[in-house]
Amino acid sequence: MTQGSTSGSDAERLKEHHGSRAPLLPDRHPTQDFFVCDIFDAAPKGDMASMEHPIFSLSTKPDRRQRRYEMKDRFVEITPSVLGLATIHDRDILIYCISQLIAAANDGQEISSKVRFKAYDLLTATNRMTNGQGYDGLKSALERLRGTTISTNIVTGGEEQLDVFGLIDRAKIVRQTREGRMQEVEVELSEWVFNAIRSNEVLTLHRDYFRLRKPLERRIYEIARKHCGVKLEWRIGLALLQSKCGSSSSLREFKRLLQGIVQADMEHNHLPDYQIRLEGDLVVFTNKGTMLPKEEVLAPSPGAGLTGPSLMAFTMEEAKVVAPGWDVYMLEQEWRAWMDDGGLEMPRDPDKAFLGFCRRWFEKRGRP
Repeated sequence: MTQGSTSGSDAERLKEHHGSRAPLLPDRHPTQDFFVCDIFDAAPKGDMASMEHPIFSLSTKPDRRQRRYEMKDRFVEITPSVLGLATIHDRDILIYCISQLIAAANDGQEISSKVRFKAYDLLTATNRMTNGQGYDGLKSALERLRGTTISTNIVTGGEEQLDVFGLIDRAKIVRQTREGRMQEVEVELSEWVFNAIRSNEVLTLHRDYFRLRKPLERRIYEIARKHCGVKLEWRIGLALLQSKCGSSSSLREFKRLLQGIVQADMEHNHLPDYQIRLEGDLVVFTNKGTMLPKEEVLAPSPGAGLTGPSLMAFTMEEAKVVAPGWDVYMLEQEWRAWMDDGGLEMPRDPDKAFLGFCRRWFEKRGRP
């Protein structure tokens, strides 16, 4: 896997890894839980495997360099506008929009790719300041999201094609105060992002995500949330984690920065849901207990709602055939957790639905 360089220094972003300043921002506003979409899992045309690369810049300065990530015969290319790439903090807008649409869909409302909201509500929900600086930052974030372009070659139906798209298609200020401060904003999500919502390809995000000061910590949490999920532990090589993070530092420097995060979490226990440790050049994520599966997931029983009923033994054997190499019991937990996170009802034929999930899992990821 290769990647282009990015502007900004990870060292500058993490130089205060365990100083006198608290690692979490103050909780400025009480907010509800939100849903976060791992946008590389929101690939158009259902091809998610080729999209597991970082899009958002970790730099706190304008990042105007084009990125290209490659794995085998697939690539993802991210091109900034003159304003720079969308940053990981700009992603808060997508998180907010997705959470609102998911909540509306769960209430049985019709949803579309257009989301209208009060600027103040977004700033409050994402733990941002509600002064002039906060509103100016929101406007700049919308401009970077609109300007960032993604292109990738994906395989659908045995044919390779090129898709080019943005993170949002449009943003406009519907109303503003006499002083020019925005009140209502309308965002039109790209088809790529909206497909994730319609497919319920979303994951729950811990509220403290919005309080993490450092971009690298946010990105590491996102990776852990996606890959570790409700599992007790997940391991990844240091070099691969660096690539997934989109870090521009050397591998040695990245390891040092990661050690700083580990040390800070040991002192403050500030990272949501997961603990990190280093074993040589292997990074180990351990569930802190907040993302453990419900007891019903581990031992499902009839009438247990989303986590039941139990699947037939024959189904588990067939799952080994459609997803060779994977732990089918782990896949069962992922399937139940995915349904639970999306607020989905248990299908009439859970065995058939689970086998379909396993097939899609294998098609997107191949052998472990």
